[in-house]
Amino acid sequence: MRVTIVSRIYLPEPSAASFALDAIARRLTAAGHEVDVVTTQWPKATGAPIDSMNVYRFPVLRDSRGYVRGYLPYLSFDVPLFFRLLLRRRADVYLVEPPPTTGAVTRIVTAILRRPYIYDAADIWSDAAAMATRSSFVLRLLRKVELFAVAGATGAVTISQGVVDRFRELGSRTPFTVVGFGADTTVFGYAEATGAHDSPYFVYAGSYSEWHGADIFIDAFAIFLPQHPEYRLLFIGNGSERARLTARAAELAPDRVEFRDPVSAAHLAPILHDAVASLASLHPDADYDYAFTSKVYSSLASGCPTVFAGPGPTGPFLIAAGQSHRAGAVADYNPEAVARALESMAENPLTPPQRSSLAAWTAEHHSLDTMADRVVSVVENSRGSAPR
Repeated sequence: MRVTIVSRIYLPEPSAASFALDAIARRLTAAGHEVDVVTTQWPKATGAPIDSMNVYRFPVLRDSRGYVRGYLPYLSFDVPLFFRLLLRRRADVYLVEPPPTTGAVTRIVTAILRRPYIYDAADIWSDAAAMATRSSFVLRLLRKVELFAVAGATGAVTISQGVVDRFRELGSRTPFTVVGFGADTTVFGYAEATGAHDSPYFVYAGSYSEWHGADIFIDAFAIFLPQHPEYRLLFIGNGSERARLTARAAELAPDRVEFRDPVSAAHLAPILHDAVASLASLHPDADYDYAFTSKVYSSLASGCPTVFAGPGPTGPFLIAAGQSHRAGAVADYNPEAVARALESMAENPLTPPQRSSLAAWTAEHHSLDTMADRVVSVVENSRGSAPR
């Protein structure tokens, strides 16, 4: 059958969503389906992609860091999207990625076309937005748009039961399937350290918005640094907190914290190979305790352990993984506890055999292709369904 994937973000732009959608597209194609991807023009920083399938791109507004984030950037994708979907050859099934406005546009178009769509509810945007704005009007409006987008879907897929439970609390009755998540093992896998760096480092790779609370690592690193002055802290990615994080780093750890723009997965992998550990966090005041920081899969698949701080299912996942492999360290969300976690990784780093074993275990149990196959099954089962 013909499947159209709708997303404002796609490879080569590095993000968990990009890797997931690419894996889904590849597995759909391998199953014999024809796949179109309707997305945006790639950001300049990543370079031109080599698309292996039908990818249809359109210029879009990006913020100063090259990210499609905010009202105007979303509208610059969503408004043309209405006509792009309506006027192109219709698909049998559509798979749509947030934000909720994109889901809402897809619901309207698919209702006109009398075609079903699947909503990828990896998280709940109207909950996460509470960290970015206190406007009750904006939050209520976003909640209504998000529930509208989910309500019209034949089905929804998500990474954890916590997201399903939260949507049920909000009144959603759309059928959900928990598909989990994983690492793109075609890109992230074990390799020996390159030796290209003159000092050891920790790396925070990915977005850093208000609900991530990534500033905890700068505060912790400032405590850790006097006993380990040779270490550096790298931030690779973008987010709304960049200006504040940059100022805090200049104050607490001048010249030892570096901020880099997003890089492709192929360029990120060797950075993980050389890192002592990657970093991930979730702010405890975000009312977002059900969220899973899925970037840990890519890190572990590269043989790089993760230091995690905050609530949610990520910590228990790392603790459970640690029963068979050293997957990293879990800390309470306070600078002293996180500094002790950094200390534990610096004083006793994983050996090359341990990193190789960790990567092999992750590839076996948490491959992105496994998740993608579950999504393919949901998409296939939705064919012929009437729009809700």
